[in-house]
Amino acid sequence: MIADDDLYRLAVFLGSAAMILIVLYHFLEINAVEEPDENTKTTVASSHPGKKPGTTLQ
Repeated sequence: MIADDDLYRLAVFLGSAAMILIVLYHFLEINAVEEPDENTKTTVASSHPGKKPGTTLQ
């Protein structure tokens, strides 16, 4: 069976590792560069200024 001291060390280690991973995740998420959405570029590029939605161009 596991001793109390071993269980305590394991709990402290796992808790510390979890906190380090959480801080690392937030650091990487804040500094991540967002890529432009491909759907936004194609929609803007393919839209016609005089065209109403649902109509076809002649």
